[in-house]
Amino acid sequence: MAGGVNTPELASAVANFGGIGSFGFAYSAPETIEESLARTKKLTTGHLNANFFVFKDIKLPKNALQKACVDALTSLPFSEDVAFILPGAPFFPSLNDQLGPIWESRPAIVTFHLGIPDLAIIDKAKSLGIKVGITATSVSEAIDIANAGADFIVAQGIEAGGHRGIFDLDKNDQQLMLDDLLLRLNKITSLPLVAAGGLMRGADIKRVMSLGASAAQLGTAFLCCPEAGTSAIHKKYLLNSDDRDTKITTAFSGRPARGIDNTFIQCMKSSPTLPFPAQNSLTSKLRKTAEIKSNGEFLSHWAGQNFKQIRPLPCLQILQALKAEYESD
Repeated sequence: MAGGVNTPELASAVANFGGIGSFGFAYSAPETIEESLARTKKLTTGHLNANFFVFKDIKLPKNALQKACVDALTSLPFSEDVAFILPGAPFFPSLNDQLGPIWESRPAIVTFHLGIPDLAIIDKAKSLGIKVGITATSVSEAIDIANAGADFIVAQGIEAGGHRGIFDLDKNDQQLMLDDLLLRLNKITSLPLVAAGGLMRGADIKRVMSLGASAAQLGTAFLCCPEAGTSAIHKKYLLNSDDRDTKITTAFSGRPARGIDNTFIQCMKSSPTLPFPAQNSLTSKLRKTAEIKSNGEFLSHWAGQNFKQIRPLPCLQILQALKAEYESD
């Protein structure tokens, strides 16, 4: 989970329990990656995973559409004045630069989201003894991942919070539920499958394991741990949104992502957006201002479909509960 949610304290707590502590380094600078892994390794000798986005080159649309994207944001019913500045290249960090600290630190696993990295990156990781996993949301993506030489596939169901892992936004997203996706992938690949999407309880883990998953990946379940770096306003929405559901929106970043429904998502439903991640840069000033003003109606509260089952407990207690639920008859 990118954006500061993952902390050395959270990752090490999971790793010390016998799980795999993960970091979302999508937008992180190499210095931040190096520092985060170094701090975590002082807290655990367990397994760690570093996750990265595979960004694709983009071009901004014509000036008229750029203006329409800015106008859509300036017309929002937001009480503060925000100066929206169109981003310029480079629109995203260099993956090769981000991976520099990985080759030095050598976590147990490196995973990729939104696509397949250059095959040289996969080969480099494997030569250093680092296992490689890549997210798939469909059969065709899983086949491409297997052909690329990855060690395992993260099967992401439509229930998952945050960004969809689909490779090509120009193709129709099949929006497969996790259970259906697992059944389909088991028929076409022998690679281990890590199930992801909407998993909140030990019974969920048991279910996906019975469908052929080798492991389960949980994110939203840990968002309200005191060890997590989740903001106070994000936690407020996670714990006090009985009357809200999650929605998939492209309005915050330019890419489909699932979060708790709010005014921003509703107002931007039919509005034009810049391509990902330029839209993420364009909305950043609004999100920062909303954070300062504690106005959660204009923030991205990424969360899985079953977020209402979240438990505001220390990480260890959640892990213990998951283990007990998994082992229960």
